[in-house]
Amino acid sequence: MSAGEHGTDPASPGPSPSATLVAAGGVVLDGTGADTRVLVVHRPAYDDWSLPKGHVDPGETFAATARREVAEETGVDAAVVDGAGTTAHALLHAGAPAHKEVHWFVMRPAADAADPAARPPDDEVDRAAWWPVDDALRDLTHAGERTLLARVLGTV
Repeated sequence: MSAGEHGTDPASPGPSPSATLVAAGGVVLDGTGADTRVLVVHRPAYDDWSLPKGHVDPGETFAATARREVAEETGVDAAVVDGAGTTAHALLHAGAPAHKEVHWFVMRPAADAADPAARPPDDEVDRAAWWPVDDALRDLTHAGERTLLARVLGTV
């Protein structure tokens, strides 16, 4: 049996990911110009502020996943208006190295969208809020999401 069959390629710099996790999420924007706000969530398990996202269910499109996850995590009904690209990063999943791909969409809230602050907290998301984009560009926990937001806003 070759080394590659065990998942350890001697030419690779480290352990290869054992799984690829696929998710989708939304860069939900409300307002225009200097008044633009972005929808963010706080995840207590990670103590981070991030954009809403989650796993793709079998048979679900990436856009449908983004809409569902935004609604589940924030209580906000939002429509997809454009694609925003894909981000990828390495992580540990069930104790093993993994690769996560997130397919992002620019979204806008429905005219009658709920206030995310009114969403009851749960184990996955304990707070959801609208942040001014300048705050989000500075305070989102993950650099990849700050870069994504800047790209969506056309400031990169």
